[in-house]
Amino acid sequence: MTGVAGGTRALDELLREYARSRDPELRDKIVSAHLGLVSALARRFAHRGEPLDDLAQAGAIGLINALDRFDPDLGFEFSAYATKTIIGEMKRHFRDKGWSVRAPRRVQELYLRIGQSVDEMSQRLGRSPTVRELAAETGASEQDVVEALEAGHAYRAASIDAPGPDDETMASRLGEVDHELAHAEHRMALLPHLERLPARERLILHLRFVEDLTQSEIAARVGISQMHVSRLISRSLAMLRAQYADEG
Repeated sequence: MTGVAGGTRALDELLREYARSRDPELRDKIVSAHLGLVSALARRFAHRGEPLDDLAQAGAIGLINALDRFDPDLGFEFSAYATKTIIGEMKRHFRDKGWSVRAPRRVQELYLRIGQSVDEMSQRLGRSPTVRELAAETGASEQDVVEALEAGHAYRAASIDAPGPDDETMASRLGEVDHELAHAEHRMALLPHLERLPARERLILHLRFVEDLTQSEIAARVGISQMHVSRLISRSLAMLRAQYADEG
């Protein structure tokens, strides 16, 4: 591990000595030796709406907490032990700081578990997992998975001046005339009616008309047939038209 003369053996000795003495200077040396680990883990959560420096700071808190709880006599490797605590502290940072619309804590925690499961299952399956598969993986109900995915849209957006992966900011893409602006009043009037739809139907409409997914892509995402998606979209739109007409 960088930052400690003599490598792993010297680090092990520092860990044992710190466990005995709780010397602040030893703690600083051990923490400094693992800041590279914190930075690497923070970069895994980049481009999710939180500044990298804030994530690194949260990770450093997790590193210190791990160090204070670490018992070298148990035979575990400290970096592996600390990684779990560092990631946990970063996820807690997202849960507490990263939501513009406050969702229930259980929903926030499920959303974070789903995000991790999607990454792992996509590699394992070679495709995006369905809602049913995510429910089985996380131990949640399909309805809770849908609710958590919907709540994810309330996650705080990054600043329009923040650079994306291609170093181009969102602000640089703005400025064109929005020809749909004239329909904004109608869209706002539909919002109360959308709230009356079941969670799955709201999610399907969002995927179709906001994220512009095809019906087959929606079927794979939600875990139902394409024909069922088509029927749900038609039924939801008919209900919205009828409710909107009644108000007119």
